[in-house]
This record gives sequence, C-alpha cells and structure tokens, in this order.
Amino acid sequence: MATLTIRNLDEPLKARLRLRAAMRNRSMEEEARQILRTALLEPAPAAPDIGTRIRARFAGLGDVRLSVELREPVRLPPVPDTPAPAAAARSTKTKAPAKPR
Repeated sequence: MATLTIRNLDEPLKARLRLRAAMRNRSMEEEARQILRTALLEPAPAAPDIGTRIRARFAGLGDVRLSVELREPVRLPPVPDTPAPAAAARSTKTKAPAKPR
C-alpha cells in the first residue's frame, strides 16, 4: 500500500472532512480514501471529437453559410489518333554505339 501525505490543507476543509468522517463513523483517513475511491471510479467523460470542438470554439461568431457553386462535368483527356511524324522518327532511330578512344 502506498502512503499519501497532503500538505497545506485549509483548516475549514480539514474541519469539514473531520465532520463528514464522524457522521459516517469513519476515521478522517478512511473518509479521505473513500472520497478518492468514489471520485476516481467514476467514468471519465468522453472527449468530444475534433469537429464538435471546432464548432464550439467558433459558435460565438454566428452561423456562416457559404454558397457552393455547381461544377462543370470533367472533360475527357484528348486521345491522339496517330503519333506525330517527328516523334515517330525519333523513336525508331537508335544511337550508334560510342567509339572507343
């Protein structure tokens, strides 16, 4: 078991802990353990997703609606019928091997 020391506890808070422990017939130490147990066994609240957090951050600015323009259909890429003569001539020629020096 671990030991926990709580320093600088305000006097009014310590008095309330003492009264709460006495009402439940427990020691102050046991009452503090029960309070911690109860507080830490509660399920953690689910963190909101990023969209909800962004919306909450900018909610004070008011709702902004942007118009979305309709887009034209996508054009098909051009398909060449035959290769260009210069490109065909270049592709059929092969370079001569380099001469040894």
